[in-house]
Amino acid sequence: QVQLVESGGDLVQPGGSLRLSCAASGFVFSSYAMKWYRQAPGKERELVATITSSGGGTNYADVVKGRFTISRDNAQSTVYLQMNSLKPEDTDVYYCNAYRPPNYRYWGQGTQVTVSS
Repeated sequence: QVQLVESGGDLVQPGGSLRLSCAASGFVFSSYAMKWYRQAPGKERELVATITSSGGGTNYADVVKGRFTISRDNAQSTVYLQMNSLKPEDTDVYYCNAYRPPNYRYWGQGTQVTVSS
């Protein structure tokens, strides 16, 4: 049974930091690229960050570049998103996604991040 379980979402003040985690099970984690998406109510899901299966390559949305860092631990089947210098516009539900071509995709249930004073 495939599972992606996100954790680490919280209420944080502007300028603060959070680290999200996504624990994977039920598939060969090291064979999948991992992605973090986010979505606000009534808006489309937005790709935030991607990391290759080996962890050797990363990519970020322009709006988070320089503030967020994606990483992974294949031995622990876990992917992380370190979020620094958080802004109110980063408030969203953050989702973990596993992807392997051609069309293997798995999603987590999401974790709420709220940035507010």
